[in-house]
Amino acid sequence: MSLEEKVLKRFLEYVEISSETGNEKAFSDKLIQDLSHLGAEIVRDKAGEKANSNTDNLFVYFPGNHSQEVMLFSCHMDTVSEGKPIHPVVEEGVVRSAGDTILSGDDKAGIAALVTAMEELNKKGEHYGPVQLVFTVSEEKGLKGSRYMDMTKLLGTTCFVVDSSGPIGKVITSAPFQNRLHASITGKPAHAGVAPENGISAIQVGAQAISQMKLLRIDEETTANIGSFIGKGPTNIVSERVEIEGEVRSLDEKKLEQQTDHMIKCIHQACEEKGAKVELKVDRMYDGYRISVEDPFLQLYKRVCGEMGIPVQLAATGGGSDANIYNSRGITTLNIGTGVAYPHAVEEQISVKDLEQLTRLLMGLIRR
Repeated sequence: MSLEEKVLKRFLEYVEISSETGNEKAFSDKLIQDLSHLGAEIVRDKAGEKANSNTDNLFVYFPGNHSQEVMLFSCHMDTVSEGKPIHPVVEEGVVRSAGDTILSGDDKAGIAALVTAMEELNKKGEHYGPVQLVFTVSEEKGLKGSRYMDMTKLLGTTCFVVDSSGPIGKVITSAPFQNRLHASITGKPAHAGVAPENGISAIQVGAQAISQMKLLRIDEETTANIGSFIGKGPTNIVSERVEIEGEVRSLDEKKLEQQTDHMIKCIHQACEEKGAKVELKVDRMYDGYRISVEDPFLQLYKRVCGEMGIPVQLAATGGGSDANIYNSRGITTLNIGTGVAYPHAVEEQISVKDLEQLTRLLMGLIRR
């Protein structure tokens, strides 16, 4: 069986195993089974409970056969909501779902390629240094697996996160900071038909606050969004409470705080004008990072890609990944392209040739 056939077979098998965020155990068990057969040392941490998952992060160690610093590779096991069982199809060299679900190439393309790469290297008895594969839970809902990870289990100081959409050779060298904002606005109930003037509508206050905010694309480095506005109640009662959730992302931490402060100010002003009360909470979800073009780890990636004839594309992203958490903990981390297109959508797809090329690239990085 060719390498292309092997990685495709594994990928098709993996995407059919449900692993929505919080329900990764069946897929985790499969990975343990596959990697145990390769002689790996496998341990878990205890992140699952805090991450709201039915399993924990996996740490898979291969000692290799020559002395070198341990290199880390990381993927996340969870997927966004599948809706129904995934049935992959292969048409004209491209893998898609049957059309009514995601494919879950995010991040099972990376995982299938990593496992196949280790299988090939071990089968052929090739020389490589010590490698640790890390498989996280609950990445899709706030990077929780890596946020609550037992970092003492990590054995290296450099890491490739295999989780970016886009072509093989793409590498994320800068990613944003993110703040998440929650506002609970309390108005004053009154009968909406008899004495509405005696009430303070929390819905009206919240709507006024949001109408004053600069949102969506703020500049080339900054975005802001309101994702949830909940104010349930009967139509004959002036609304007493509204819950608002939003976020701010920026590649520049100063801009992040400026936009966050702007949104908070809009909420406070509306509440003061209408006489409502508010409880506000801002959480830093993750820190951003920038990797220098001169960084030795990036140079290693470029060298291996160059040896394989793969064009390197340096990119910034507006999305977060486990790479944000690793970098914030002092582990130099690059998030690399997997070949997946249209992640999180029913149009999600990956070519079979990209799956094979990703596997070969990972083999090259492991051999370095």
